[in-house]
Amino acid sequence: MTLRPEAPAPLSRRGPRPLLLHLSLAWARSSASTLGSLSWSKNWPNLWQEDPGKLQAAFEHAVKADRALISGIAAYRADPYTRQMLEPPAIWEEGETRLSDYGGTGPAVLFVPSLINRAYILDLMENGSMLRWLAGRGMHPYLLDWGWPGEAERHFSLTDYIAGRLERAIAAIPGPVILAGYCMGGLLALAAALRQPGKISAMALLATPWDFHAADPSIAQRMADALPAMEAIMRIGATLPIDALNTLFTMVDPYGVGDKYRDFAGQDKTSPRARKFVAMEDWLADGVPLAAPVAREALGGWYGANSTARGNWRVAGLAVDPSRLTIPVFCAIPGKDRLVPAQSAQPLAALLPQATIIEPRTGHVGMIAGTHAQSALWQPFADWLHGLC
Repeated sequence: MTLRPEAPAPLSRRGPRPLLLHLSLAWARSSASTLGSLSWSKNWPNLWQEDPGKLQAAFEHAVKADRALISGIAAYRADPYTRQMLEPPAIWEEGETRLSDYGGTGPAVLFVPSLINRAYILDLMENGSMLRWLAGRGMHPYLLDWGWPGEAERHFSLTDYIAGRLERAIAAIPGPVILAGYCMGGLLALAAALRQPGKISAMALLATPWDFHAADPSIAQRMADALPAMEAIMRIGATLPIDALNTLFTMVDPYGVGDKYRDFAGQDKTSPRARKFVAMEDWLADGVPLAAPVAREALGGWYGANSTARGNWRVAGLAVDPSRLTIPVFCAIPGKDRLVPAQSAQPLAALLPQATIIEPRTGHVGMIAGTHAQSALWQPFADWLHGLC
């Protein structure tokens, strides 16, 4: 076994990505806050004469906030942490995709991650790996790593990934399989489960979106409206690059990155919380480009037309209808998820005939690999799995 070569490390860190965007947003927010505090005061035209200290304090606050941001970014980039997890053996490979076996004795659970992030968020670090934790508690986890899109994958559609790669990975696992999809991977897993009812015995949907217009239709529409501008980028390399993807998702929470780096600036850098922060930020910065056909389907279909919730999403001609899925399904819907708001995931759970729902008070990534992930998700999921036996 070898160490993963692609995870970021000190001197090679590029996060938060794209850096210029997040610095610009931080500056704009500080400027807007300062101007807003003045305009909301009915006496602001005479502020220098009546209370010059207030204006000075407002500007000092903005500068201090930016200093904290820069300090947090600098501390992250200089942190000595590097990921040192050994790669488990692969039992199946095709193109850039590999299926890793984490061992264990018990039901086979195949984890399906998103196409736009590295799979190792589920195997993040020592004492922070959901897969290794489950393998030690009576489960047999497998992880599908989509890999970097090569020449073939750059022309893949969602049907190619689901009815092709994913179904062949499922076939490589002996016996019945429990599918567990995370985020976008949940949609891929759902479509595959509907296509292979005899092979899939149960499934889990972890922070999986469904109704893309439920929380804020304007955000979804902005994502879709960005597609024409992205076409020029996709024509160059047949993918939507990492920084372009990160820019799109920044629309959902424009100031979240700045806030978390300011918070990191004040943390004890030797604490477990700080270690987790660095590990998760390394993963976030270590993204994967998205094949252009998939980008068009996701942005135009899911976000723009809300094809999932409206019953119009099809894979290889088959409608993806959750109400037809009669197997047990575990739905984890994080209560503090900004990327996949609860309002987006809840309609999917409501359509499933045999759904077990938990709503941990965590965020999108924190539920999987955060400081409280074990109590928020790992243990409830393990309990549910044991209850199936």
